[in-house]
Amino acid sequence: MKIRLTAGAKVLTGTLLDNATARDFAGLLPLTLTLTDYAATEKVSDLPRRLSTKGAPSGTTPSAGDIAYYAPWGNLALFHKGFSHSSGLIKLGTLDGGIEVLRAAGPLEVKVELMK
Repeated sequence: MKIRLTAGAKVLTGTLLDNATARDFAGLLPLTLTLTDYAATEKVSDLPRRLSTKGAPSGTTPSAGDIAYYAPWGNLALFHKGFSHSSGLIKLGTLDGGIEVLRAAGPLEVKVELMK
């Protein structure tokens, strides 16, 4: 599944994986989220509800451009830098590029929607 993230004039695209958590996330779309900085590595946002973790691995090692769900907190994470293995982190997909917009300090409002 392809998604589009619109942040002002910037448009990013991404590809979701075929797993239960990613499908559950896609079912929430469209969403407008305010992403905030976390650990100088990612932008995060709360979601309206927790996602399914059925069949998910116990954790993952994120790379720049990864779209992930952090199950312990129930939030979405968009990585602009790689990070060490994190328990409870489930990869949802990958951004196709343009992650520079995520590196700007401060909150970032984005609309996330499925592409047709």
